[in-house]
Formats: sequence, structure tokens, C-alpha cells
Amino acid sequence: MTTPPATDWLRLDQQICFSLNAASRAFGGVYRVVLKELGLTYPQYLVMLVLWEHGELPVKKLGEHLRLDSGTLSPLLKRLEAAGLVRRERSARDERSVEVRLTGEGAALRERAVEVPRRIAAATGLDLTEVRDLRARLDRLTAALDAYGTDPAPARSVPS
Repeated sequence: MTTPPATDWLRLDQQICFSLNAASRAFGGVYRVVLKELGLTYPQYLVMLVLWEHGELPVKKLGEHLRLDSGTLSPLLKRLEAAGLVRRERSARDERSVEVRLTGEGAALRERAVEVPRRIAAATGLDLTEVRDLRARLDRLTAALDAYGTDPAPARSVPS
């Protein structure tokens, strides 16, 4: 009986980062098609999701939800404001802080966006249980990578 060859971990098809990147790019293509009807890009859609969920937020808090810095978030907000979907105003409580809030048009857009998650889920070919399982695994992966980034653990062997 022969022993199967060891996995070559330096092959491209063995890189989890490559698989995640390819899936992310594919998702981007699907979102581009689906969101075109709403006049939104994927990053703009993410901003709108947070505002639909939380309402008015300081720019800093919005950035925390989205994991974006202000240099990336500001141009997004500028375009959403130009489209009439959000409004930015200095906080009455703290002049250093800028609050972002939905306009009436931005709030109304939520009704048209209701079908987006269903259409995206359908494009994956996964059933609801598989989507939930994948999401849980990705959340766990993100938490582990975030923790590693702040306090790298000693190298561990990769399970075969």
C-alpha cells in the first residue's frame, strides 16, 4: 500500500486567501448587477444597510460598523449625499463630530432594496442552512484573524 503524497501547501489552489478573494470578486459581480437597479455600488449599499439598521450615526461609528477608515468612507458619503440619500451635519452635541442620517429618499430606498438579499442568496446556489453555516464560519475566521493581527500566536501545524 502506498502513502498518499503530502499536500503541497504552496499551490495556489491550496490558499484559502485566494479562494476567499475569488469568491469576493464573484460576489462583487453579482452585487454590481443587482444593485444597478438601485443606483448603488456595493460599498454604498453597505453604508445604507448600516443606516437603515441604526438610523443616524456619527461618521466614526459608521466607519467602525463597516470596518472602514474616514479616508475611504468620506468619498462614499459624499456620493450618497450628492444622490440625495444621506445628509451629513455637524453634531449639535459635539462640533468635532459629523452625523450621518438618511434623507426621506434614502429611507424610502429600503423598500426597493428588500429583494437584494434574496437575489444574492439565490445566486450562491446554497440553501439557507448552508448560508447560515458559511456565515458563522466566516465570522469565526474573521475573529481569529483579527485576534492574530493584534497578538500573533506561535505558528501551529496545519491539520492535514
